[in-house]
Formats: sequence, structure tokens, C-alpha cells
Amino acid sequence: MNPPGSQILIVEDEAHIRRFVRLTLEAEGHTVHEAENYQRGLIEAGTRRPDLVVLDLGLPDGDGVELIRELRQWSAMPVIVLSARSVEASKIAALDAGADDYLVKPFGSGELTARVRAQLRRHQHKTPAGEPLIAFGDIRIDLVRRVVERAGQALHLTPIEYKLLTHMASQPDRVITHAQLLKAVWGPGHLDDMHYVRVHMANLRKKIEAQPSMPRHLVTETGVGYRFKY
Repeated sequence: MNPPGSQILIVEDEAHIRRFVRLTLEAEGHTVHEAENYQRGLIEAGTRRPDLVVLDLGLPDGDGVELIRELRQWSAMPVIVLSARSVEASKIAALDAGADDYLVKPFGSGELTARVRAQLRRHQHKTPAGEPLIAFGDIRIDLVRRVVERAGQALHLTPIEYKLLTHMASQPDRVITHAQLLKAVWGPGHLDDMHYVRVHMANLRKKIEAQPSMPRHLVTETGVGYRFKY
């Protein structure tokens, strides 16, 4: 179910896409507001403080990536990017700027509503800093004791594997880029060491996933990064 009274802002310059997105989201019970350009989008976001923003990158008066950076200076509201830019560099730039998810045009109503539900759910139920336990599948992470268990049995993780797992599990359904993981787990001096992530993710999947070659929880976003799913 959607959180009650969800307010969503669409920032999109193409009227027919705005209408499609608005009708799709209103059918899900959301209240939808619209902006047709960068400046109007900033104004609407600042005055309405929506629960989620659906944002096109190619706006007539500015780049959507810059708008994301502006939003991230004062808000953690989820941002789902819509764009015809299908190249990985565009996805990575938007996600590194602070976007939570990315849909390439054209997209279907079912995929859009599923992504919106996931982001609203994540934002409403995100793990607070003091939350002592994260649980998924047969895995239990005790953040106070720094203990990970699988089916009730202690699971040995290296310090890097533990940081990688807890960083991702605290942000379910969010696409996290390689650069974001490297900065959070290894530090800003390792942003070019992408192989670190691949090696440690492979080892972590062997310990966490029932079928490491077909992961359910530590999911690859090809060429971009990873997404944690419950």
C-alpha cells in the first residue's frame, strides 16, 4: 500500500509525459503537482515539500542533475529520474548527485508505480540511526553487537564485508553507485578502485545469498552499481 496522502511532484517539460505520469500516479491515490522546467521545479519542491519527486533530466532551462544537487542541499526526499538518456554515464551522474532511482524512456505505468511505491516505502520505513536490527530472508544483522546471523548461526564477515552489507541494507530499494560504495566503505581516496567492490561483493554474496549466482538481496544494476532488496 502507498503511504496515506503521498504528495508527488513531476518536473517534466513534455506535456504528454506529464499527463501520463500524473494520471498513472493519481490512479494510485497520490496527489500530484506539476512543473514544466527547472526553475518552477525548484519553487514547487521548496514550497510544497513533496514526499517524492519524479524528474526529467533534459529540462529547457537547466540540467536535472543540477536540480538534484540543489534539492540535496536541504532535503532527503526520494528522487526518481526519468530520461531518454540511456547511457550509463548519465545514470551514474544522476545517481551520484543524489537520485534514488532511474527510469529510461519509454517506460510503462506498472514499472513507474512499482518504483514509486518502493521509494515511498523506503523513505517512510528507513532504518533510523538507532535501530538495532535489520532482518531479511534468514539473515539478521544486530547493529549494536555488530553480529550477523544466518538461520540463527553466527556468520563471519570481514570488516569490509560488514560495512558493505550494512551500508546497502540501510538503504533498501535505492540504487547505489560504485563510487558511492567506494567512498562510504573504503574512503574518498579509492574512487578509482572499482574492482574492490566487485571482489568483496562476490565474497559477500557467497555468505549471504542462497544462490550467489542469482542474488535476491544484493542485486547488480549493470554498469552502475547495486541495489539492496528485502
